[in-house]
Formats: sequence, C-alpha cells, structure tokens
Amino acid sequence: MLRSLSRVVCAALLATATVAVAPLTVSAQEHGATEHAAAPASEKPVDFITPHITDSRHLEIPALNSHLAAEIELPHFAPVNIGGIAVDLSPTKHVVFMMLAALIVAVVLITAGNASKKQHAATGRSSGFAGAIEATALYLRNEVVLPNVGHHGEGFVPFALTLFFFILVCNLLGMLPWGATATGNVSVTAMLAIITAVVVEISGIRANGLGYLNTIFYWNKDLPFVMRIVMFFVMTPVEIVGKISKPFALTIRLFANMTAGHIVLLALIGLIFAFKNWLITPVPVLMATAISMLELFVAFLQAFIFTLLASVFIGQIREAHH
Repeated sequence: MLRSLSRVVCAALLATATVAVAPLTVSAQEHGATEHAAAPASEKPVDFITPHITDSRHLEIPALNSHLAAEIELPHFAPVNIGGIAVDLSPTKHVVFMMLAALIVAVVLITAGNASKKQHAATGRSSGFAGAIEATALYLRNEVVLPNVGHHGEGFVPFALTLFFFILVCNLLGMLPWGATATGNVSVTAMLAIITAVVVEISGIRANGLGYLNTIFYWNKDLPFVMRIVMFFVMTPVEIVGKISKPFALTIRLFANMTAGHIVLLALIGLIFAFKNWLITPVPVLMATAISMLELFVAFLQAFIFTLLASVFIGQIREAHH
C-alpha cells in the first residue's frame, strides 16, 4: 500500500513539475494572409503518460529536489554492423530493468535453493522464504507444467519456471517508484514469445520426428484420397496461421495488460490537473490506489498465464502425432 501511494504521489509531483516548467511562449500561425497568436504553451495539454510507459535513454533515480527524481543518461555505443545492417546495442531503460530482473531472479532462486537444501537436511522440510519459493515452484511444476506438457515433461520445468519468475519480477519492478516495466515494451514481450515459439517447435520436432510436418501440412489419413487433397489445401493455411497466432497472442496479451494498468493509473492522477482543482485530489488518489492493487494482482496473473499457455502449446505439439 505504501509503495502504491508513493508511486501515486511521485506521478502527481512529476506532472505538476512538468506543467510548471512548460514554456510560456506565444507562437504565430499563418491562416491565409492573417496571423493569429496561439494560446500560451502552459495552457496546452501536457503528456506525462507516454514518457512513463515508453523506453528511453535515461534512468530516473531518487533525488531531493522538487521533482523527487533525477535523470542519468545511459551510455551510448557506436552501432555494430551485422550483414550491412547497423545494430545499436546501447542500453536503454527497459534493457537495464531486464538485466536487473534477471539478476534478482538468479540471486533469489539460488539463495532459496541453497537454503531449502540445508533446511531439508536439518529438519526435513523448508520454511520461511525458501519454503515459499519451493511451494511456488512445486505448484507450477505439478499443477501447471507437467499436466499440460505431458509424459516425460520434466525437462521443460526449468524453462517454465524461468519464464514465470522473470516475467513476474519484470512486472513488479514497474510497480516501484522510479521503476519501469520492461514487459510493457512490445519488443520485450515479442522476444519472450519468439523464444517460447522456438522451444515449442523444437519440442515438436524431437517428439514427432517426421510427423512434425503434419503440424504444418494437413494430411488426414482417415479421409478418402480426394478429400485428403482438398483438405490439404484448405487446412494447411489454417495450420500455418495457427502457428503464427500463438506467439502473437502471447506478445499482445502480456504487453497490453502491463501497459493498460500504467495508463489508467496516470490518467486518474491527470484528473487533478484536468479539473485544476486540488479539492478533488482524494478521489483520484483513492482510485489510483485501488488500480495499483489490481495491477499488483495482474502482475502475478500475467506471469502465470504466460507460463500456462507456453506449457499448453508445448503439450499440444508434443502430442500432435496422437
């Protein structure tokens, strides 16, 4: 609750500062032969939502000033030429928070694993934080991954757990003041979906061998030969579209849900400045706090759904030969 309130207050202060420093200039616009003075820039709508949900070349850190934040520029590297294409490998805000999420996941899981091993050796069971992490991992393994992946699916458990904890930490980092949600970037969610799609297709090839081609080219041996040919041309495009739509659905679902919460939260705070009346402040603040609680639930839910769908897709293609 304190984190949500602090986040709301920071957003309100940032918006106030943005409005306060907007240039009070008058621009001229030519309409035919007559020029009319434009309204002062301070009266124009100020966009403080887009900068909070998009990527950037700087990070915000806590600072004791009127903004309660300071910006530090991230290093910029010269582009690397790969096959005649210039690729910019300079870090951005979302890249930094992805690396931070990966580090947090590694430290937490390794620490919890070592603690759980020692507790099992001493008392025969885990307790405390290590027990909570173990319970979460066992639930995902026994209730989500193995029932959906199918027989001999133990090898996919580490991949599914990595997906869940990495996405969860990325989601939660965006709930912190001065934080950023890397999963609110469609490029990040697209890469997660592509990695999942590669794992799905490779698992299908390993499980089905040449039978994997049946997941692309529809050939129903139970039909008469003429109907096989007809259905081949009708259903093959459907199968191909199905393969493409799965990673697309994973991409958009995670991206849209994580972005929507931030937009709604900042829009509610923006009501204070839209009405230009601080007397209504308690209403948007309470609504924004409620949205933050919902967004906290969504952070866990979307990590769970992404892991569940990845397991379902792997199980479907592994059992395709049946």
